[in-house]
Amino acid sequence: MLSLPSTSVTTIERFILDQEDKYPEATGELSNLLYDIALAGKIISAAIRRAGLVNILGSAGNHNVQGEEQQKLDVFANETIKNCLKHTGRVCAMASEEDDDIIPVPPEYTSGKYAVLFDPLDGSSNIDVNAAVGTIFSIYRRRSSEGRGTQDDVLQPGCRQVAAGYVMYGSSTMLVYTTGQGVHGFTLDPTIGEFLLCNPRIITPRVGKYYSVNESNFHRWDKGVQLAVRGLKGERPDLVQGKNSRYIGSLVADFHRNLIAGGIFMYPGDAKNPGGKLRLLYEAAPMAFLAEQAEGSATDGTNRILDVVPSSLHQRTPLVIGSREDVGFVADTMREMALRRSGPVPQPVG
Repeated sequence: MLSLPSTSVTTIERFILDQEDKYPEATGELSNLLYDIALAGKIISAAIRRAGLVNILGSAGNHNVQGEEQQKLDVFANETIKNCLKHTGRVCAMASEEDDDIIPVPPEYTSGKYAVLFDPLDGSSNIDVNAAVGTIFSIYRRRSSEGRGTQDDVLQPGCRQVAAGYVMYGSSTMLVYTTGQGVHGFTLDPTIGEFLLCNPRIITPRVGKYYSVNESNFHRWDKGVQLAVRGLKGERPDLVQGKNSRYIGSLVADFHRNLIAGGIFMYPGDAKNPGGKLRLLYEAAPMAFLAEQAEGSATDGTNRILDVVPSSLHQRTPLVIGSREDVGFVADTMREMALRRSGPVPQPVG
């Protein structure tokens, strides 16, 4: 008898609805907002697959608010996400790594319950060499009472996120997200145009196989970071298991590999960028929410990333994120060296 392939699949829509059914107070607005983001991911994915054929590779000839050269696909991804969200009535305000200020929504759609922040195309310097890139998003419940969204709606600590995730455009397109009830991964089936569940309830190993850091910056790091990285290389086997080096230069791609296989990603501050280089709101906070929901950890070397209160839209931060025990080793090493530099604490007299 002919054996037919299984037709049992779980689409992202069905999965989100099933999750929503567990909470009687749910209104469906957050679910629909996640669908809007998934739609934007499909559009961006299609554009990336055809980029070399439709002349949208290369530089756009402009620089973003960070002073970085914008790629054509940066601009396309940014506009796509804005267009997928601003007319839905679900969003009161948006903020993007590519825009200087809050992105307003049209006056007739300002009643939305949520603020969305996003990095439209993380790792875009990899576009022209066909390496993996991604979209990172973060969702907060609005704090303002009515009308257009305000700074208070977007300048919130990561612990207040109601959802976060990323879409990775690689050999396949994957969407990974959390609403605070675990981390779940979906792969886009281009033949039917649907994201299908492939990794329910992702748990990252407590000790990882890989470390991901740009070692060309080694000479600019302080002694604590240098000592930690030497440990990850295998020079401190009494404290940490040695690991293999894997660094793509796209946060989404490096984070995703380490999330699944176990590992640690680092982008510490250095002599050139003492406050770090990654953006707190668009990169570090959403990834930290995912990491913790997958039983991992994220720190700036001193503080839990999700506890950091942002003071500006484009605030930067150091980031150490991934498998819990590996992150703990790095944070402990950095703290130990900082204490050594500060010297003994003077004792009170008398």
